[in-house]
Amino acid sequence: MKLRRLEPTDLAAFQAYRNDPDVGRWQGWIPKSDAEALAFLNEMAAVPLFRPGEWTQLGIADELTGQLLGDLGVYVNSDGVEAEFGFTLARAAQGRGVASAAVCEAIALVFDQTPVARIHAQTDARNTACIRLLERLGAPLLARIATEFRSEPCTELRYELARRPG
Repeated sequence: MKLRRLEPTDLAAFQAYRNDPDVGRWQGWIPKSDAEALAFLNEMAAVPLFRPGEWTQLGIADELTGQLLGDLGVYVNSDGVEAEFGFTLARAAQGRGVASAAVCEAIALVFDQTPVARIHAQTDARNTACIRLLERLGAPLLARIATEFRSEPCTELRYELARRPG
């Protein structure tokens, strides 16, 4: 697995997993038309990495083939002190440690390239795979938030990782 810039040539793979209802079940995004997705891929290919107040979406690719397996978003808030991340992985790539490796690499990049002190992630309490990943990373559960997602009540869990001294 490697993190890399999204590219216009990723359109078919991007659309395949982003239009899979099982993959999108816990995501805040909704599928896009091909034209909208291509515009997004072009934007993410050129956007500066980790600019405060903006999302950066990176591709999660197969290390050998370069084939897009998913994507990972990082949002650095406007003051540059905190960041948030989220990820999406094609169903065929799930359960093989790809997401864990991608998240670990992204966290290391953010801490290496920014002054961010804390990175958090939120997930629906029913998204057990994401919860297991966050717990394997050692992220403590900070809050349970009663909310609504896609017009149904849910509980979101907020996890956080702090920059380690050194």
